[in-house]
Amino acid sequence: MTDSRAPLPIGVQTFRQVIESGCAYVDKTAHALDLIERGKAYFLSRPRRFGKSLFVDTLKELFEGSEALFRGLFIHDRWDWSQRHPVIVLDFAAGVVDSRAALDRRIRRLIEGNGERLGIDCDWRDNDIPGCLGDLIRHAHRQSGQRVVVLVDEYDKPILDSIDHPERAAELRERLKNLYSVLKAQDAHLRFVFMTGVTKFSKVSLFSGLNQLNDITLSAQYATLCGYTQHDLETTFAEHLAGVDWDELRAWYNGYAFLGEAVYNPYDILLFIDKDHSYRNYWFETGSPSFLLKLFERKRYFLPNLEQLEVSEEILDSFDVERINPVTLLFQSGYLTITGTHTRIGRLIFRLRLPNQEVRLALNDQFISRYAGIEDQRFRLQEGLYDSLTQGDLEGLVAMIKRVFASIPWRNFTGNALPESEGYYASVLYAFLASLNAEIIPEDITNHGQVDLAVRLAGYTYVMELKLERGAPGPDAAPEERAEQPNPALAQIQTRGYSEKYRGEPGRGLFEVGLVFGGAARNLIQADWRRVA
Repeated sequence: MTDSRAPLPIGVQTFRQVIESGCAYVDKTAHALDLIERGKAYFLSRPRRFGKSLFVDTLKELFEGSEALFRGLFIHDRWDWSQRHPVIVLDFAAGVVDSRAALDRRIRRLIEGNGERLGIDCDWRDNDIPGCLGDLIRHAHRQSGQRVVVLVDEYDKPILDSIDHPERAAELRERLKNLYSVLKAQDAHLRFVFMTGVTKFSKVSLFSGLNQLNDITLSAQYATLCGYTQHDLETTFAEHLAGVDWDELRAWYNGYAFLGEAVYNPYDILLFIDKDHSYRNYWFETGSPSFLLKLFERKRYFLPNLEQLEVSEEILDSFDVERINPVTLLFQSGYLTITGTHTRIGRLIFRLRLPNQEVRLALNDQFISRYAGIEDQRFRLQEGLYDSLTQGDLEGLVAMIKRVFASIPWRNFTGNALPESEGYYASVLYAFLASLNAEIIPEDITNHGQVDLAVRLAGYTYVMELKLERGAPGPDAAPEERAEQPNPALAQIQTRGYSEKYRGEPGRGLFEVGLVFGGAARNLIQADWRRVA
């Protein structure tokens, strides 16, 4: 039987190939036309594999006048095809740049490649990189009689390639800053500028020479410029997704919001279709967040905070290698998304959360590995915790929590005070619970890391309070030394009435659980619970 469905554009980065191969294509040309008519120079930040490169290539073909490729698309009858502009593309997506010399070679090859395509030579004997780029722009304008279009794809990748080497990253940033400043100097010769990347560097650190750029990263009208909407899936990919459970698909892959309609990551959807509707971590597995995880560990980030993040616009809007905020990097990399905004003290405040189930499960698996050093046993521990939580088995749950902390190879933390820091135990437990896709509601997070968590899974609700006692008996102490003492964690739950808001709700059971950890034992030293309903 012949498959009538359009081919999937998996791994296809050029607009020409998508169209000429008859691939399924979500028409983004309405966005392109709006940008061109409204302004001249733009910047867009989106996570990796979100379709940035394809949009950049679409702009290239549009300005070069490739009319045949746009027949049937929104822009075709609205564009003047008699006007053709010289286009310069600076694409930093390929390969790894690990030194200033390597970056200089890459930039030189890019300038020479554009020159060959436009029929313009640069005399490198009497010119440096910024000089040759400026010459290329001016000569292209004079030769064609049309102002030049400059498209920069993954402008920040050379810096991110060295992000765990701050001095090198700063040196590469300065080199790129010098390159991009040419665009301001050549403004009279430019028709349109479009830059994309993953991160948004501060104007002082990288964009001081590019203050004419309009940052549309958080513009609601361009929220769907990259990515697939629900409507796109139900129309363009309707045949490919026939019979899919839409609610489950949304839970797994939707949820990326940029102050507008939420979108799916295209890579997830294309691989989900290609793999016969199998739910996996397609997007997450394409990148390694190792530096990000290392940063969270080094700053002793309190992981339960990820459930109720509120940040100012400045935190989301700027990134710098000398002062890296892990929340900024988490957001710009796509591991956090915006759920809403409000104004406080005259400032715009953003509410953030993990976007979907794929990121929630995969990221917390990585947090477990980083914070606890558990790899081989992780799934067995997750399985045991899941079984206990979904069966209301408190004895089993406590036993599994003890197994979790007993499994941590403490030699990994030699000379590291992380396990003695308040909040470490809550962070490890949070990562395990979140990796089960349990609903977690932090109720009372303090700067000291003592937190009660409401955990919901399979109809059960567990209100947990965690405490750390540094002077508690060590791992070899007799159990009776602690057994006769009242449980301060459980007492706090009851004194403050943490579970009251959940009473009367439908479900299979409501439990109050007090967990006391010992700094010397590096494990759970006391656990008590009470079934409330």
